[in-house]
Amino acid sequence: MGKKKKKAPSNTIAQNKKARHDYILETEFEAGLVLEGWEVKSIRAGKAQINEGFVQLQNGEAFLYGAVITPLLQASTHVVPDQQRSRKLLLHAYELSRLHNAVERKGYTIVPLALYWVKSRVKCKIALAKGKHQYDKRASEKEKDWNRDKARIAKMK
Repeated sequence: MGKKKKKAPSNTIAQNKKARHDYILETEFEAGLVLEGWEVKSIRAGKAQINEGFVQLQNGEAFLYGAVITPLLQASTHVVPDQQRSRKLLLHAYELSRLHNAVERKGYTIVPLALYWVKSRVKCKIALAKGKHQYDKRASEKEKDWNRDKARIAKMK
């Protein structure tokens, strides 16, 4: 009799599923996040969302805006938590220059895709993206439906 393997807990904290629908994603990057203590505690409790988040480059640095980390009720009284503050992203200089060039010259935008744990650190997966037009969204929806139907037909045979 074999022992059942325990499923490893997921490292994913939050995902931006809407980004894959609204944008054509190109290059992905992994960035660290500069967080305060209460933010880490709230993230551990599962109180983070990046659905409305976006990344902007300022003075050669990248910042995450619009991500919501809801403070816990037990937060310290001497700390004033701001749940939508801008959070600095930690990237290498060559990654920042690559992002800057793509945004300035080619009309790309930078979108956060996911927050996840790597060891005891919070990482943010970001991607260079171009916005989809309405007809692109419909085409990708049709393709997804066709692939689902194709898999269903192949399963019946």
